[in-house]
Amino acid sequence: MAQSIACLTVCLLLLFTVMVAEAGPPKPKKVKCKDKKYPTCYHVDKYCPTTCPRTCVVDCVSCQPVCTASPSPPKPRKQSPPPPPRTYPSPSPPPPTPTIYSSPPPPPSTIYSSPPPPPPSTIHSSPPPPPPTTIYPSTPPPPFTTPTPPSSHPPPPPPASSSDGKKVRCMNKNYPHCYAVEHSCPSGCLEQCEVDCVTCSPVCNCNRPGAVCQDPRFVGGDGINFYFHGKKGQDFCIVSDSNLHINAHFIGKRNQNMKRDFTWVQSLGILFDTHNLFIGAKNTSIWDDSNDRLSLGFNGEPIHLLDGEGTKWESMTSPSVTITRLHDTNSVEVEVEGNFKIKATVVPITEKDSRVHNYGITQEDCFAHLDLSFKFYALSGQVNGVLGQTYASNYVSKVKMGVVMPVLGGDKEFSSSSLFATDCAVARFTGQFTEGSSLENLEFGNLNCSSGMNGRGVVCKR
Repeated sequence: MAQSIACLTVCLLLLFTVMVAEAGPPKPKKVKCKDKKYPTCYHVDKYCPTTCPRTCVVDCVSCQPVCTASPSPPKPRKQSPPPPPRTYPSPSPPPPTPTIYSSPPPPPSTIYSSPPPPPPSTIHSSPPPPPPTTIYPSTPPPPFTTPTPPSSHPPPPPPASSSDGKKVRCMNKNYPHCYAVEHSCPSGCLEQCEVDCVTCSPVCNCNRPGAVCQDPRFVGGDGINFYFHGKKGQDFCIVSDSNLHINAHFIGKRNQNMKRDFTWVQSLGILFDTHNLFIGAKNTSIWDDSNDRLSLGFNGEPIHLLDGEGTKWESMTSPSVTITRLHDTNSVEVEVEGNFKIKATVVPITEKDSRVHNYGITQEDCFAHLDLSFKFYALSGQVNGVLGQTYASNYVSKVKMGVVMPVLGGDKEFSSSSLFATDCAVARFTGQFTEGSSLENLEFGNLNCSSGMNGRGVVCKR
């Protein structure tokens, strides 16, 4: 009997062991790569890892089984939270309202059932959201409407006042971007300017290389400004070359507080080939721009040029001499074919000029003088004279830079015995062009300037 009991016990233990073994972890699932793009792994048997014996797939790239997340359990659990949010919005309004209304009406039910009785409180809670929305859209429109009036820009019309100056245009068709475009003369020279076609901007004639203006201020071929005062009542050689010689007659007024005269260029005596040309300003007391104060002569004979802008006089000689009025009166352009061009304008010393510079000019004589602008077509490298030397091939400026009024001396060196004399110490005139050393077409367009032409020490290179 005991033996049968022991046998039964052993059988039960074995049965329990088998049951425990069968109830152990599930058998790993066999999986395969089903992508034919990976032939080394395609349809190769793989077993799921122990961490996920039944939920895995084969990563065909690495040819290894990879666990996949169990989709079903989490999804239903995640779907359960959405319902609570739906219940939250409905309970949420009640909590604030009971706290707000709990003090005035004790019964909460009456608070919800009777919104009309507490209109002030309900209105107070509901309008706040609407007002901001209605206020904000209403305020932005004003800012948008206010910028629109300024956009009309009334300022542009006022600048038209700057158009009081003379209108000038570039007439060189080689500069199509600027050709015939109208510009107004700058405030510093309302009547004496021209357009620089290269920069397409108006430039004062007295600020360009080759200018001789005012007291008298020279702008050399190198672009550097300097003064040459000379002496009143005397003649000075300002340009002397093989086939061009220009003398200038200076008029002036003595200032008792200074050791020099105030001087201005009153006339020019010009020699070329076998001809001579005279340009001068007539003596006048009270200035009237409608009266022509220009005096012109060619080979000793006076030239009678009709008034009116654009009227022209031309010689019968060779090379031809052409004189054209730039204004109705007091301004002309003189050109000798293949040699030079001069713009000459008669201007007075005004009361303002006299007061500012302490000239002491009275109405007895307004000291009418010439403002000049030179352009040379065929200078040689040996050209000399007060202005001419600045165009020479070996010229080095003698002007002291940084000085308020850089003055060039040399009264004796440039002095001539008369307006048409060629006896100054630096004279080069022979009446014939020197071959092989011509510096042709020297003008502003041939100069490369590092800055504008208005200041002292502006250097230009050919």
